[in-house]
Amino acid sequence: MKRLFIILICLGGFHTGVQAQEFQFGLKGGVNKTYGGQITGIASTPVYTDDTFNAEGEIGFHGGAWVQLNFGRFFLRPEVVYSKLESRFDFPDSPAIYNVDELSVPFLAGFNIWGPLDVYAGPAYKKIMDARLEGAEPTDDPPLIVVQNFPISAQVGAKVEFGSFGIDVRYDRTLATEETQGVDIVNSTYGINRANFDDARLNQIIVSLTIKLFDSENAGKKRRRGGSCYF
Repeated sequence: MKRLFIILICLGGFHTGVQAQEFQFGLKGGVNKTYGGQITGIASTPVYTDDTFNAEGEIGFHGGAWVQLNFGRFFLRPEVVYSKLESRFDFPDSPAIYNVDELSVPFLAGFNIWGPLDVYAGPAYKKIMDARLEGAEPTDDPPLIVVQNFPISAQVGAKVEFGSFGIDVRYDRTLATEETQGVDIVNSTYGINRANFDDARLNQIIVSLTIKLFDSENAGKKRRRGGSCYF
């Protein structure tokens, strides 16, 4: 993780011959709203039906770092972001929370439309660190949920920047395919019943506040001795 962040920073040390703001880096953080998730009960008794429950997206959070390389009005923007995602299944007896921790590495290409307004799009690599259905499974340590069978999503969004601060809004859509997996659901009336987690994939709307920590346009001639990384 530390090595990856250093590599992202050092990418900006290569001169492109393009004037003004050729290299920036900073931090970001904010909230994300999730969409997706579906569970269907398996009819194991005459009174336990095969009802389908769709998850209600909760508000999660995220934080990370970004680097931006500018080429005139075009730019490239790799990021490293940790996200905590939550969705809620409202089962009849008690709700369950679908918790997902992920590390994503977006690589975005964008264009400055006008003034402070930029648009961008690109792929994001997704590493699922933990994913569990908590509150309805029969153990205190629920088994891991397989969230995705393909670790890439697509992102598209827009951002505005005023000085060192900015607001970033984007949509993140998984490119994984639907995959069914079995789970045990506690039902206080009928005991433990089997269900199918029909679709564990999650899409997101992500809203971030960004802060610029470094901008090569304003750095003058300050640079690290013997290297190409600016500080």
